[in-house]
Amino acid sequence: MPKWLSNAVFYQIYPQSFYDSNGDGIGDINGIKEKLGYIKDLGCNAIWINPCFESPFMDGGYDISDYYKVAARYGTNGDLKSLFEAAHSLGIKVLLDLVPGHTSDKHKWFSESKKPEKNEFSDRYIWTDSVWEAPRQYNFECGITNRDGNYMVNFFSSQPALNYGFNKITHPKWQMSYKSPECKRTVEAIKDVMRFWLDLGCDGFRVDMADSLVKNDDEKTATSEIWRDIRIMLDENYPEAAIISEWCCPQRAITCGFHSDFYLDHEGNGYHTAFRNDIINGEDTCFFSKLGKGDITVLTGELEKDLKQINGLGYVSFITGNHDIKRLSYRYDESELKVAICTILFLPGVPFIYYGDEIGMPYNESLKSKEGGFYRTGSRTPMQWDDSRNAGFSNANKQDLYLPVDDSENNVNVKAQSQYNYSLLNTIKKALTIRNEYNDFSAESEYETLFAQKHRYPYIFRRGDFAVCVNPSVESAKANIDITLKNCVFKIGDVDINGKNINMQGQSMGVFKL
Repeated sequence: MPKWLSNAVFYQIYPQSFYDSNGDGIGDINGIKEKLGYIKDLGCNAIWINPCFESPFMDGGYDISDYYKVAARYGTNGDLKSLFEAAHSLGIKVLLDLVPGHTSDKHKWFSESKKPEKNEFSDRYIWTDSVWEAPRQYNFECGITNRDGNYMVNFFSSQPALNYGFNKITHPKWQMSYKSPECKRTVEAIKDVMRFWLDLGCDGFRVDMADSLVKNDDEKTATSEIWRDIRIMLDENYPEAAIISEWCCPQRAITCGFHSDFYLDHEGNGYHTAFRNDIINGEDTCFFSKLGKGDITVLTGELEKDLKQINGLGYVSFITGNHDIKRLSYRYDESELKVAICTILFLPGVPFIYYGDEIGMPYNESLKSKEGGFYRTGSRTPMQWDDSRNAGFSNANKQDLYLPVDDSENNVNVKAQSQYNYSLLNTIKKALTIRNEYNDFSAESEYETLFAQKHRYPYIFRRGDFAVCVNPSVESAKANIDITLKNCVFKIGDVDINGKNINMQGQSMGVFKL
């Protein structure tokens, strides 16, 4: 286990939208480098950068055409190496995005694979044995190459699926076992990519679609074998490198070799019901809504079960948001965001702050799709730094910006919120100061639910020798717990403690020493 990960707080950066250093309207690697001081001052000591590799950008860079080369819009490999060095000098770790499940259809591997003649890359992707063969339970692109076969895609037509084989063989003429030499060569190719960037200075990877490598693998046993093999390589050669999975099943992800696994926004799960439930029949059932009547026990039940099953072998990761979902601000105002985001920072595991969430960046639902973003485009707008031209993101002409910025007079931005003591930004900075000061909030520290009842407030949990009390509702809330609370180290609103009795004002939060 990498020693640094337990105390990590990540800041997720969508590179084309963070900061433009050269005035072309698109964020870049040097722009990230220039803002490292801001990230450190916020209280984050690690960053995750969405894919920054060469790509035709049919899916925002998740369609990679060269795993070994930084896209020209962002800079060069040398720029990325310089970013690693600058980040490390400030004590900041850097994760890159690993996309092992598919490439772009412009990748040189695929250019070779689609040729009719047998070659080294013929089996690097999943092909049927005939252009007339395209079983409907899979996604295939048909009849668009000279090769007599159809190729499987993961999502978009431009994303051919790499061949890690099949666990259950249903079409033996063209499906390969995941244990076949051809499929193992795919695994080795991805290992080579990981080694290249680790040797250049990165500190690990967030892994896209980590559970989807082997097909017909419902229980993920074959996919898990692959990740255990990769973990062995990391432990032997890069013991301080971290891999964090987009899986949303910690008990599987951790036991097969990942160091942490994301809780994602899946309808009905604990993260969704706590932070993102929709209004149903006119009633707000989201726990962290100020008008909510939510059920926090869905989250606590999942969390307790997962922590017990992973048993210290790894961590969970809570997110404020990411590039694939609407920003929390689409349904929360600033007072709600304070309580919700600060709670995420004190929950067990390795937290991730999506760029701009710390200032309440808006979700722009009016935007048309950009580079395969569709509804996600509204969460990918440029970072708002100040009240200057283009909100301080870029010196480019407005029509040349990657996406439009909110440069209205009253837009939320870093400069304005830095000057207001009780702003969302400064509230989050204070919370992170406490989190970073006490090891009780590290990912390794104990978690215990002290008060959580269906459709009731507050929610109280223990982290080490501290208790975190949370009341997102506008209504006051009371609770009695078996532990006596003492001095308060962090507070939002009014929380009154009388021995074991807790009285909380609406939309309040307190962190207390036991």
